[in-house]
Amino acid sequence: MAEAKRVEPPEGAEGSVPRVPVARLPAGEVEALVRSAFEPVERWNAGLAPSSDHDLNPEIPLPIDGLQPAAVLVPLIERPEGLTVLFTQRADQLRRHAGQIAFPGGGCERGETPWAAALREAQEEIGLDPVRVRIGGLATPYRTLTGYHITPVVGLVDPPEAFAPSAAEVAEVFEVPFAFLMDPANHERRHRDQPPGPPRWHWTITWGDKVIWGVTAGMVRGLYERLEAASQGDDHAARD
Repeated sequence: MAEAKRVEPPEGAEGSVPRVPVARLPAGEVEALVRSAFEPVERWNAGLAPSSDHDLNPEIPLPIDGLQPAAVLVPLIERPEGLTVLFTQRADQLRRHAGQIAFPGGGCERGETPWAAALREAQEEIGLDPVRVRIGGLATPYRTLTGYHITPVVGLVDPPEAFAPSAAEVAEVFEVPFAFLMDPANHERRHRDQPPGPPRWHWTITWGDKVIWGVTAGMVRGLYERLEAASQGDDHAARD
């Protein structure tokens, strides 16, 4: 992903307008920014450059071949007090990634688009009716070392009175303020020791007793970078 660059005008220069950080934007402006920063669904197969664990661990080969298409819904929940982002904590009895924090999502079925898969999985996992979701765009794909090519689908959600998580898949549904997630001061690089190899670095975001890490935190970081670039008027960097 290209790094966004911006030359700030001298302080007090005529016509200069202080830029509002993404974390402080009102919900209506966030939706407009999402639509400018991320790819419309019509471009879902445009071959966007992906993120991966390779970004923080350049010694790890970037996974390319034989990946299973998958999608997650990044639900931006429209609350009276401000935008939140919904996460799930996976059920302890699941065969893979039990107990980890994730976005609703899963593998794409044959011929299924990423947004259709994300909406289907969100309905199955947390009882979210697709009619309550406005698709804002497709964020940077993420390739995992476990063999998935994940497309994050960003959706603005008119929430139901309560979500209905599937006990077979989801232990808990919780929300984190959008402003908290979009503050880079809350993004921490941590590592896991994996002898005899080098440490494995990953992004971590801690909210109370919830630790968001690995692929999910990496996708949150990707969202922040794209939105920050777009908010600075660097649309090219946002889409690279």
